[in-house]
Amino acid sequence: MFEFLTTSGPALLFYLFALMAVAGAVCVVSMRNPMYGAIGLLVCFLSIAALFLLRHAEFVAVVQIFVYGGGIMVLFLFVIMLVNLHRLHETTMLGNYWRTAFVVSLALVAIFGFLFLKVEFGPSFEDPSKFVDALEPGMGNSEAVAWKLYREYLLPFEIASVFLLVAMVGAVVLGRRA
Repeated sequence: MFEFLTTSGPALLFYLFALMAVAGAVCVVSMRNPMYGAIGLLVCFLSIAALFLLRHAEFVAVVQIFVYGGGIMVLFLFVIMLVNLHRLHETTMLGNYWRTAFVVSLALVAIFGFLFLKVEFGPSFEDPSKFVDALEPGMGNSEAVAWKLYREYLLPFEIASVFLLVAMVGAVVLGRRA
């Protein structure tokens, strides 16, 4: 049961950061003070960035820190500052829907448990020929991501940037109405 205690250093770091990510996520949904929830979310974001670093995905880890740890957290903190926190204590967490929420959460846990036990994710480790190496000789991780993104997936990348621009303009328009 406790065979993870005899594993190597990277495995122990994985367990540590995974535990921190789960603890941060639990804090997000369980804290009544939104500021503590935001701190839990930041812990979760940074733990996931550390997990990306453990998998040698430096580019994704840095994007995780900059976009989520920086940009999204600033947005959440502005929202928390704009919310009237004095009226927040009068509201109930789930109201009369806690039974429904409990049943739905149990159903989701059962579905995800079934999927994780029955579905094979990705190529198996027995056949290494199924893995594709995106790195050319002498190319770093960030350069390989940029090469793939800007050469082979340029159109979806530009479409996503247009969607983000439309969302940003819509947020400014909705914010000016209030």
